[in-house]
Amino acid sequence: MPTLAPSRPSWRWTSLVGAALHARVARRAERLSDSDYWRLNTARIQIAQLRDTLHTAAQTEIGRQHDFARLSRLPDDQIVAAFRSRLPAADWYAFKDRLARMRENGEQNVLWPGLVRDFCQTSGTTAGDKFIPVSREMLRSNYKASLDIFANLERFGVDLAHLLVGKCLFLGGSSDIAQNEHGVRTGDLSGLAVSLIRWPISQVYLPGPEIALESHWPTKVEKMARRCLDEDVRMVSGMPSWALVLFQRVIELARERGRPTTCLRDIWPNLSVFVHGGVRYDPFRPRIASVFGGDPTADIPIRHELYPASEGFIAMQDTRGDPALRLCCDIGNFYEFIPLEDITKDNPPAFTVDHVEKGQRYVVCMTTCAGLYRYIIGDVVVFDTIPADAQGRGGDGPCRLRIVGRHRLFINAFGENLIVEHIERAVEDAARATGATVGEFTAAPIYPDTATGRRGALEVAVESPDLLDPARAAAFAAALDRSLSTQNVDYATKRTDGLGMAPPVLTPLPMGACHRWLDSRGKLGGQHKCPRCANHREIIDSLVAMAR
Repeated sequence: MPTLAPSRPSWRWTSLVGAALHARVARRAERLSDSDYWRLNTARIQIAQLRDTLHTAAQTEIGRQHDFARLSRLPDDQIVAAFRSRLPAADWYAFKDRLARMRENGEQNVLWPGLVRDFCQTSGTTAGDKFIPVSREMLRSNYKASLDIFANLERFGVDLAHLLVGKCLFLGGSSDIAQNEHGVRTGDLSGLAVSLIRWPISQVYLPGPEIALESHWPTKVEKMARRCLDEDVRMVSGMPSWALVLFQRVIELARERGRPTTCLRDIWPNLSVFVHGGVRYDPFRPRIASVFGGDPTADIPIRHELYPASEGFIAMQDTRGDPALRLCCDIGNFYEFIPLEDITKDNPPAFTVDHVEKGQRYVVCMTTCAGLYRYIIGDVVVFDTIPADAQGRGGDGPCRLRIVGRHRLFINAFGENLIVEHIERAVEDAARATGATVGEFTAAPIYPDTATGRRGALEVAVESPDLLDPARAAAFAAALDRSLSTQNVDYATKRTDGLGMAPPVLTPLPMGACHRWLDSRGKLGGQHKCPRCANHREIIDSLVAMAR
């Protein structure tokens, strides 16, 4: 297979970039490899992060209100409890008015010292826009996380000097940045970060700032595909769903130009690294592997999964092939974890990294280096390994977790207690059992109808060209049912002998239906994704109606 040969000036500069980056991350890569260090020190490091944050924000409005100065001086064994006693865990709406004063009026020293010049605009599929503060310290925190990505890639066997002789393609940023009269900027987080890309990283960065800030995603993907078609792309970073769309368009363009192309490797023979996050990868694995190398079992050689959020960088994969993600415990943010079953309580219990339990589902709660305190971000995680306490007792490894859903994305119409993780795994299992190609999907309850005698059930709408065949669709639905019953005892009980819930209903959708639905709501691209499930029918009904 041919290898693209970059021009001599490009090779000279980019090889220097790779060498410099290797020198920068080598020591960090060694530290990240020391599991015992993280087992023994994560709890202590987290207390130090909290103490630094409280000290920094002591003279802000919220700091004076809750006496951060005094809290920051408390001993390690008292500071967390005292902090919790002063501030309840809360969602974005508890901060809404103060954030508006900071963003719209340019008020200083409200939640964070000085003027916070950047705000990330984010939204859910059904919620309104939210604005998340991005301080200079948070930009620095995200920069540290980006270095950890390359440190882990080096640990996974990537030669950074060789990688950065080519180009790195980033699929982020989908909105222009607006700046008001107070000098406060608002936009997509990755869009805000585009302005920070300087030489020499600009020598290897694709697609360039103009395309990166394109707000119309179909246009953006088209421009990106054309811009990158003839480049020596060696690394791609982005959500799997949008990476797949881009890969397919690049292949189409190559064929339109008469180039003999069977898969992406024919175009980008040196592509070896895929950094991804935002959605569970496994449902996309067979399709990405097929597009990449023509074989659904042969994936992109090195994948690195991330857990980024608008509020701060949370975790990333630190062991190749292991789905667990190591908490980014030392980049300026403090974490607590609230048991999922307690999240609706007025003052729910919360636990630090050294007091969680494996197998228990927790909602992530963050205190950030940008002015959010005990902020519930809504993601649900479980832990694979837990660090020792602050005195070095107990623990079985670094703090490693997996994302299993969102606490507001669940289905419990009949006591079945299904969450995103159950739906995703069931679709994966059914696709594997039937050999069906699947794209995006969502699920919702079907409510009983006494007039017709219809019983309650689960409906799953799945993009797939294969499920138009009734026999294959029936096999898929049966496999889906078996998987859910195996995973979830409550669902299995409701399905026993068909006395509670009826068998699941499968609704095939054309490929691309979910993206068209998102587009109709002005939420196409970037961070936006189709919800995997909901405890109501608003999403699935509108999606299915649009697809017909």
